[in-house]
Amino acid sequence: MKASAFVYPWDVNGDPEAPARIAALGTAQVTLASAYHSTRALTPRHPRHRVVTAEYAAVLYPPGEHWSGRTPRPYAAGDWAPGDAFGEAAAALTGAGLEVHTWVVLAHNSRLGAEHPGTSVVNAYGDRYPWAPCIAQPATRAYLTDLAAEAAVRPGARGTELESLGWYGLAHLHAHDKTAGVGLGDAGQYLMSLCFCPACRDGYGTRGLDADALAAAVRAALEPVWRGAPSDGAWAGVEKLLGETAANATRAWRDEAARTLQEAAVEAVRRAAPRGFQVLLHADPVSYHCGANAGVDPAHILSVADGVVVPCTGGAGLLTPFAREARADTVLAANLTVVAGMGGNPAALAADAAGARRLGATELRLYHAGLASDGDLEAVRSALAGL
Repeated sequence: MKASAFVYPWDVNGDPEAPARIAALGTAQVTLASAYHSTRALTPRHPRHRVVTAEYAAVLYPPGEHWSGRTPRPYAAGDWAPGDAFGEAAAALTGAGLEVHTWVVLAHNSRLGAEHPGTSVVNAYGDRYPWAPCIAQPATRAYLTDLAAEAAVRPGARGTELESLGWYGLAHLHAHDKTAGVGLGDAGQYLMSLCFCPACRDGYGTRGLDADALAAAVRAALEPVWRGAPSDGAWAGVEKLLGETAANATRAWRDEAARTLQEAAVEAVRRAAPRGFQVLLHADPVSYHCGANAGVDPAHILSVADGVVVPCTGGAGLLTPFAREARADTVLAANLTVVAGMGGNPAALAADAAGARRLGATELRLYHAGLASDGDLEAVRSALAGL
């Protein structure tokens, strides 16, 4: 069962032992970040540092001159990944016998939202989410499509994994997040993630909805939730809160925006890539879900991309809807956290991999070779040796 480990360029550059150490895990591949959001990351074995602070979302290579004069456009990384940090790390990892695929984070960019507020998702209360670019806006869609192609098809890469290629919403998991005081549930999260920027307001109109009335309905539906009333889960809960007609109209608009963006981005990558270049999406099989694992329709996305990377830490059940639609050559990669301090269980990797394979997984993704302790990495080596 082929496995790939996630890696940042700063895990490798400046550490001459890193490529061999990663190769010794037993993975055939690394998924190396080429465009990434802001983060603060440990580097527990690096000879020069122990913490890397990526201050804003950036590309980890020099962006092309074709971005000159465009808004939005990607930001070059600062001193945490100077120059062609991706290219340097990719060359070292390839030299150790590893196949390199790019890891591209797209619709998740707090600096973009801070500097260009009009690009952000706006909720029914008028609050902007600067970390969440609205994927319905034409300029943002063009930016994400072109960024996908450039960041995915880097020299030496054999494939790509596109993260956040869909709607981002209220959930951010960054910046000292303090939004869990009220249990919104699945339905409340959806309502708080509905966008009311001008493009989305127009979009709701194409689905027979008045945007002002819809925003008022969202606020009214959420009032009991703010007071502590439980929110029903799954889509039935959204329909109960908002009404079946309005709920399904919003979902139709958002699903179309995500689906057409995913089609355009994958097509752009394929145009830029050499023959045989693999394109995967980090995906959730529930199309109205937001976040790094974009909500998708399984049948649709597997007709567009070569496969998906699916979160499986804590259980591999999300694989099943994709497995039903898979072709013989579809890649279904089970993404398992192997960092014990981040909720992973590397000691159970062999059992978790076997369970994922029974549900249709063809490959593994291991999060994250640079963040894991020596003990975690030893457990990974042991598990992969038996697979």
